[in-house]
Amino acid sequence: MIEDIRLSLKGIWSHKMRSFLTMLGIIVGIAAVIAVVSTIKGTNDQIKNNLIGDGTNTITVELYQDGWKADFSYAAIPEGIPPYGEDIREELLSIEGAVNASLYHERQYADSIFYRNRHLNGCSVMGIDSAYFETKGLQVIKGRGFSAGDLKSMKKAAIINKEALTSGYDGEEAIGTTLDINGEPFTVVGVVDKKSEFEPVINSMEDYYTYSESEVSTVYIPKQVWPIVFGYDEPVNAIVKAASTDDMTAVGKQSADLLNMYLSVPAESTIKYQSTNLAQEASQLQQLSASANILLIGIASISLLVGGIGVMNIMLVSVTERTREIGLKKALGAKKRRIRSQFLTEAVILSGIGGILGVLAGILLSKIISKVALIPVSISIPSILVAVLFSMAIGIIFGMAPSFKASNLNPIDALRYE
Repeated sequence: MIEDIRLSLKGIWSHKMRSFLTMLGIIVGIAAVIAVVSTIKGTNDQIKNNLIGDGTNTITVELYQDGWKADFSYAAIPEGIPPYGEDIREELLSIEGAVNASLYHERQYADSIFYRNRHLNGCSVMGIDSAYFETKGLQVIKGRGFSAGDLKSMKKAAIINKEALTSGYDGEEAIGTTLDINGEPFTVVGVVDKKSEFEPVINSMEDYYTYSESEVSTVYIPKQVWPIVFGYDEPVNAIVKAASTDDMTAVGKQSADLLNMYLSVPAESTIKYQSTNLAQEASQLQQLSASANILLIGIASISLLVGGIGVMNIMLVSVTERTREIGLKKALGAKKRRIRSQFLTEAVILSGIGGILGVLAGILLSKIISKVALIPVSISIPSILVAVLFSMAIGIIFGMAPSFKASNLNPIDALRYE
């Protein structure tokens, strides 16, 4: 085997230009496949990152009616929706893949929040439990969070997010101020913000409209005092944190199923809990992106077929050129297997070198595409390994015919060949 490799490298090196032109088809094919796969993977990673955001792996489970998010701000609350409590939160935590959970009330874009007669327009109110901030991936950046005493004594304390601070206070100090929420005074005790900043990659106007929704101004109050402001028996929503992105779909479905199990609404009612699973949305967009590129991979793969035919052609030429050498070896007792091994090894090495050069060209091409077209790329190590192995497989497949032709030559005719 070592001798076959040495002879193969010597033969390739002695015909450098011819060998390079032979490998060119494989180089182009491998480079094209790697560039396409890297672009697909980079695009998919961007879709996933843009939708899922800062990696908190959270799934929101909310009440829906007729396929739309239920809003009971101006409508009567249907019967049969239980006021879920701590026992349900414990059940949510018992779901495989769930690492944290929180129950909360929400009024989106409430029109009843004022600071010093200034209306906090477009601000939402949320009644949260002690686990909400940790589950959602928020942290207190000013003041303090809700203490056990606040929750136990049903103190009218409020925490605002950074967006509410910016839009409602115009640079004023917020801690210690009083907010009027639906006619009830709440003392602001803290300001929260995301633990990690996330900015989606925007490459087009479509991306802008998809990902550029800013965080809504929000005021958080203890879940225990929610009935004082908005009334009793309002439905609750849930937010569940999964151990990983891959667990989000299963955790979201099981969480919704759990909450729906306790609903006792009429059979004809369309009210039910549904999970908002950004991971699933990302997966659907990824599948759409990948299916659109399968054709590109197929077209790029044709170059590999052309490259394989080129390897077979040049190996047949090599057999013809070395006919007398083959005849001499067979006359000295070389067996057919030995002759086949020599030419097959040369074909594999020729295509293998082409594969390696193709990988380098593919990586370089991916970087160029990323810079010129502003398309994200992500080099796939498995695709590189598959590309190299595939190129060597081409050498074996298309090297079979020349190697068998060489091994089946009649030694007498081979020695007489001119």
